[in-house]
Amino acid sequence: MLLALRIENFALVDHLELELGTGLTVLTGETGAGKSIVLDAIDAALGGKVTSRVIRTGADRAIVEATFRIVPELTAWLQQQEIEADGTIVCSREIVPSGNSQRNRSRINGVLVNKQQMEHLRDRLVEITAQGQTVQIGQPALQREWLDSYGGDRVFQQRQQVAVAFQAYQQATQALEKRRRAEQERLQQLDLFEYQLRELNAAHLTEPDEFDQLEQEAKRLNHSVDLQQQSYQVYQALYQNDSGAPACADLLGTAEHTLQDMVEYDPQLQPILELVSAALAQVYEAGREINHYGDSIEADPERLQEVQSRMAELKQVCRKYGPTLADAIDLRDRLQEELYSLTGGGQSLEELEQTMNRCHQALIQACTELTQLRQLAAQDLQARLVKELKPLAMDKVQFQAQLTACPPSAYGADQITFLFSPNPGEPLQPLTEIASGGEMSRFLLALQASFSQVDPVGTLVFDEIDVGVSGRVSQAIAEKLYQLSHHHQVLCVTHQPIVAAMADQHFRVSKQVIGAESSQNVSSITKRSKAKASQPNSNGHVPVEPATSEVRTVVRITSLNPEQRREELAQLAGGQSDAIAHTTDAAAYAFAESLLAQAAALRQGQADATNGKSSATVTPTKAKGRRSTKSSKKA
Repeated sequence: MLLALRIENFALVDHLELELGTGLTVLTGETGAGKSIVLDAIDAALGGKVTSRVIRTGADRAIVEATFRIVPELTAWLQQQEIEADGTIVCSREIVPSGNSQRNRSRINGVLVNKQQMEHLRDRLVEITAQGQTVQIGQPALQREWLDSYGGDRVFQQRQQVAVAFQAYQQATQALEKRRRAEQERLQQLDLFEYQLRELNAAHLTEPDEFDQLEQEAKRLNHSVDLQQQSYQVYQALYQNDSGAPACADLLGTAEHTLQDMVEYDPQLQPILELVSAALAQVYEAGREINHYGDSIEADPERLQEVQSRMAELKQVCRKYGPTLADAIDLRDRLQEELYSLTGGGQSLEELEQTMNRCHQALIQACTELTQLRQLAAQDLQARLVKELKPLAMDKVQFQAQLTACPPSAYGADQITFLFSPNPGEPLQPLTEIASGGEMSRFLLALQASFSQVDPVGTLVFDEIDVGVSGRVSQAIAEKLYQLSHHHQVLCVTHQPIVAAMADQHFRVSKQVIGAESSQNVSSITKRSKAKASQPNSNGHVPVEPATSEVRTVVRITSLNPEQRREELAQLAGGQSDAIAHTTDAAAYAFAESLLAQAAALRQGQADATNGKSSATVTPTKAKGRRSTKSSKKA
């Protein structure tokens, strides 16, 4: 249930705080007064689509905030999202202009949430229905969603199985088609791949750095004589010098002997002696190692030829399959996998065909079971919808949710078409092709009434659902809305005085011109409207006009007391352009009085009928899917 709505700088609303109660709430006002702005704000707070144009001119941001009473079904979900709640859910949205678009931040109880989270919450809090949904109703996909939603959990669970089966069938089909295409190309590719793989395998490629290793070995073999001579020179310099000059080991030995003598007189030189002794030992070791290295160096022309030949082979491989040796090795591995696939590796063509056939049969079976569930739901919906339409002055109406076979998809193998015949003797035809505006209004209301019994939601919103009807039909719509308000909070924008008279809570929406410059030009109607706007609102606060000389138009909402309701109903009935407070149309006043008396009698009659009924109740089946019924029409 929607408890409160706060709007700041949204469209023509500068600041608005609205408290809502249970039962039937109506919004009335002249065409273009801004009634639908309130509904658009509710839609925006729950993640609906908006543009930067909704931001009030001159404002740097718009804020909408809707407070709902929490429903038990959402408690577990809120806990999963780590959102704390104390009995209420506050859905807020901040819209900030950004170039030619806008940035949005949505929050639930102060916690930033994404679009998917907000949509999940919206589907369980509010259902918006509008008369301007004729085009949407004609969409087979939307009619399918409505029927599935009416079918409840069993239908959606089966549809999930269909989606899984369809995905498996698609994957099997794609695998088969890929194999068939590969089969057509196989002969062309097979020779090329085999030739390339033979060359790569003949090269015996093992290490990506083999060429670098061979290049280093070739350098050593090419300079073997130089390395022998240089190693001998190092040996002489370190250990034994043939020229008679002292070698490094001789000099260190002399230094060590001298330090030994010195240590006898000054022990502080012991660390230096140890360093020299260690250096002498290392020189001895280095001399032996370089001598061994020099002895091992030999010219090996045959090995050099082998290395050079291998390097030439690897260069050729890299030129054809490289540019690097690592690339050639990767290509060889890929060719092996491709050849494995082309030569029948994995499943054969026959096996893939069998797999596809099994998946297709499983899909057909799942679709058949879904169709059967939909047929049951369609029969129930047909009977319930006709029952709901009869009190709406359509007692001879016929309705059928027709299921027509279509190619299987993730949604089943059924195309849903709503067929409709409002007059006896006329054949059933698609709803949008035959229903008038008034009939469509009643159909939408009856459809919502039918769904409200199987998919309960706290707040039902109707945006001018009574457009195109009058007289007895308006009365029937008013009574149906009031009946719905027994089990739901109903918020309705209306131009019908009969509907407005049935309301438990009545708000008037009006436009006002504010600003010092406008005070000299406003008409007497506007002046009196300002006077009414200065009365306390539903929160007990008086709206304060901003102190500015700029002339601006704002939307104001007034909660009407009994006297003001009579005046508003009189204007709705009489269509007077003069101010309500000074109307002299006695007939309109009398009609308004009769409407209120009639509404009171109807409410009392329904209350008596409800109290006299048996205690038998219908246990609704909660549907997991919700139908998106927001109209794009603006007031």
